[in-house]
Amino acid sequence: MNSLVLYYFSATGNSLVVAKDLASALGAAQLIPIAKAIHDNNDQSYEAVGIVYPVYMFGLPLIVAQFLKKIRLNPQAYIFSVATLGGAPGLAHTQARNILTGRGLELAAGFSLLMPGNYTPLYGAIAQEKQDEMFRKEKERIGIIAENIRDKKRGIMEEKPFLLNFLLHKLLYKGGISQVPLSGRNFWATDACIKCGLCAKVCPVENIVLADGRPKWLTHCQHCMACLQWCPVEAIQYKKSTIGRKRYHHPAVAAQDIIAQK
Repeated sequence: MNSLVLYYFSATGNSLVVAKDLASALGAAQLIPIAKAIHDNNDQSYEAVGIVYPVYMFGLPLIVAQFLKKIRLNPQAYIFSVATLGGAPGLAHTQARNILTGRGLELAAGFSLLMPGNYTPLYGAIAQEKQDEMFRKEKERIGIIAENIRDKKRGIMEEKPFLLNFLLHKLLYKGGISQVPLSGRNFWATDACIKCGLCAKVCPVENIVLADGRPKWLTHCQHCMACLQWCPVEAIQYKKSTIGRKRYHHPAVAAQDIIAQK
């Protein structure tokens, strides 16, 4: 496929791996991180555009929603979204479609892909054998998704069962997403902090500053968990709920890959 771009947002590596695997399956494709592209004028010449992102609160991450509201695209482009999720997709694809429709653009298809979850405030990382099985299935699913994209299939919206996803989105996303920018006030670092500064480096929106080498969270958090998951000594916590819970980031991704998105 000629002239393909994949915009992606990834905090712990799942969506980055999916974007890379999809680019490989489709052939020549440009990979552009959303955290960087949101500040740029976007190229309108692409014939096909993919948006790859994790599902947050059964909807779009704030930065992805903001990006879709400003992205400049060829109105004739084949636009698709790929959502990585640890449970249900909610209405992430519908939300993306509605934003684009309001701007005179069309979301042709929305694909959902199950990956290990990273929301440590609710659960720890799943067992390695379960992760490995998800990674194996991801490779298989990428081939199917790539085939649909090559054929420019339309009307695919992987949000079943719709009623359940509608309710989850309405109850959790509608009520909670407005509080996300301030959620940084609930992160903190224990005395185990070694003042390495990695948490500030991996933050996709520069919501962390260092005071005497220790992290301080500002008021434009994405609630992506990058700081917590990449801390080399697991010093970063969210409230009291993450203490002792196993961390997760994709084994094929390094912290430098996340830093390079900015």
